[in-house]
Amino acid sequence: MTDSALFRSAAIDLLGPRGFTTDPELVNPWLTDWRGRYTGAAMGLASPATTAQVSQFVQLCAEHHVPIVPQGGNSGMSGGATPDASGTSVLLSLRRMNAIRDLDIDAAQLTCDAGVVLQTLHDTASARGLRFPLTLGGKGSATIGGLISTNAGGTQVLRHGTMRAQVLGIEAVMADGQIFSGLVPLKKDNRGFDLKQLLIGSEGTLGIVTGATLRLLPAIADRRVVWAGLKSISAARDLLRHCENMAGSALEGFEVLPAHCLESVLAYLPDARAPLAENHAWHALIEVVTEDRESDHLDKIVEQMFETAMERGLTENAVMAANEAQAEAFWHLRESISPAERAIGPAMQHDISVPVARMPEFIETATPRIENRFPGTRAVGFGHLGDGNIHYHVLAPADAVRGAWENAEGKAISAYVHDLVTEFGGSISAEHGIGQMKREELGRLGDPVALDLMRVIKRALDPQGILNPGKLVPLAPGAATP
Repeated sequence: MTDSALFRSAAIDLLGPRGFTTDPELVNPWLTDWRGRYTGAAMGLASPATTAQVSQFVQLCAEHHVPIVPQGGNSGMSGGATPDASGTSVLLSLRRMNAIRDLDIDAAQLTCDAGVVLQTLHDTASARGLRFPLTLGGKGSATIGGLISTNAGGTQVLRHGTMRAQVLGIEAVMADGQIFSGLVPLKKDNRGFDLKQLLIGSEGTLGIVTGATLRLLPAIADRRVVWAGLKSISAARDLLRHCENMAGSALEGFEVLPAHCLESVLAYLPDARAPLAENHAWHALIEVVTEDRESDHLDKIVEQMFETAMERGLTENAVMAANEAQAEAFWHLRESISPAERAIGPAMQHDISVPVARMPEFIETATPRIENRFPGTRAVGFGHLGDGNIHYHVLAPADAVRGAWENAEGKAISAYVHDLVTEFGGSISAEHGIGQMKREELGRLGDPVALDLMRVIKRALDPQGILNPGKLVPLAPGAATP
């Protein structure tokens, strides 16, 4: 038997036929990333059911020097869960590990397996009068392990922070198969490094998250959702500051989108309607919430907030959702931007952040520069203005061929966008991770000291380099590709 055949036989013996398969019909659907940009090959798909099985399987991989590509819901945006084309690695799926291990209502904490889907977590918390304060468009497929590994964001970061802020404890399997048990949350713990924070956002390159303890919050008792029309992105920034001052901690979300994005969504969604009758250059979607079931002050907050906003010329018009169905319809418009633009044609999609105060200046500077430098393109920015994270898309010319355009002019466009982001003191990845898509760009633009520290940590925790190779951590200058 060849070495790979010996490994496959041992993997089947360890995990059983359900736990390890080489059947192409079962493996192939997981070899391409969600965006369809990357397709790799793997010698098999491992689907352990417990942390102990993950530990034993990782030990087996370490003994045979087999690279491991961990995978949650395969809904990532940067190719971080897709193997390379060599076929020498194995996919490690955490989807069978989907148990809610414990729910402490009094402490507002939940412990679960890494394979629990975000929507399931929301439903579980909601049934007990609680909520998990992070959501995103892919909540029906994204898993907790994947969200932790990429430090995911979403529409509620303005008030509650990224996934990093929601994690109280972590369980993970390290590169040698040892289990790091850090699920018990302590508000004060000064025993050295906070190792869970090292694993959060590491994209499976330092350890494989198998479980987590997460913080929960009281369920929202009431909310008001407002759609506002604006004359510019600078006006949106001014309106954001105004809403923060007027609503305080009740401000749950503040999303912005230009007219082009709304027009694309209205053309894409059957029966969709614009919230405002007039045309506006920019739009803002604002949500204000309360957890107090005895309070009726939300209407007063929103009315005062927008009366003064109109008086100061911060908004051209605004409408508050009349009911929950209309509020959901407003949010559906926002969440449909990416698929609507994808239906138009090819685009280079950038998940970037700059300091909140500089976001209007960035958009007003970058957009004409890009459109002039790359004729026929159109640049649009939308998203989470409140936390400085804008999804900045550059749409291809009308005659562009999907695939060929991204690999040619598209790469030059992305490099130019990343140069501009760096010029503004920002980040080339705000919430989707580095994966394989931005690895070279991180090496080109990242702080050399920070990059060296990342490499030192990677070598220390994964000396064989078997955990998600080719992702996140850039090669050192002059180093050969492994």
